[in-house]
Amino acid sequence: MTDMYVYYFKRPRGTADAQILSKRRATLDAIKGKGEAVMESQIVVDHREVDDNGFVIGGTSNESHPTDECWSQIRSLELRANSRDSAALELDEHSQGACKYMLQLEGRELRHQAKKLKDQVAGTMTNTREDWSGVRNVVQFAGSF
Repeated sequence: MTDMYVYYFKRPRGTADAQILSKRRATLDAIKGKGEAVMESQIVVDHREVDDNGFVIGGTSNESHPTDECWSQIRSLELRANSRDSAALELDEHSQGACKYMLQLEGRELRHQAKKLKDQVAGTMTNTREDWSGVRNVVQFAGSF
């Protein structure tokens, strides 16, 4: 079980002053020599979401739909919760009870965060459907007058 911090980064493009933002997040080690990390873009992911080169696997780009970014975060939260559950199962209740309890508590909190995001996404999708249903009632076609 390992959480990893990943960041978007700016890398040089052409002239010395021009920089572009990476499309995928990466660890600080992966960014070394490639550009400068954008510290404000830091997120935490499970180690299974990072490839051998230190880049997030299947990461969404900056132009992606916000809902895609939410589902990516939900997946990450659930993976991190599962990692904690797996680690807690390997611990002995008597000798490592406090550590086991903390891992279980963290797992529950991560799942709670994932549920909140799922509820937000579901609310957004419901609102979108309501918006479209309203449009259908307003739009009139030439033959329906």
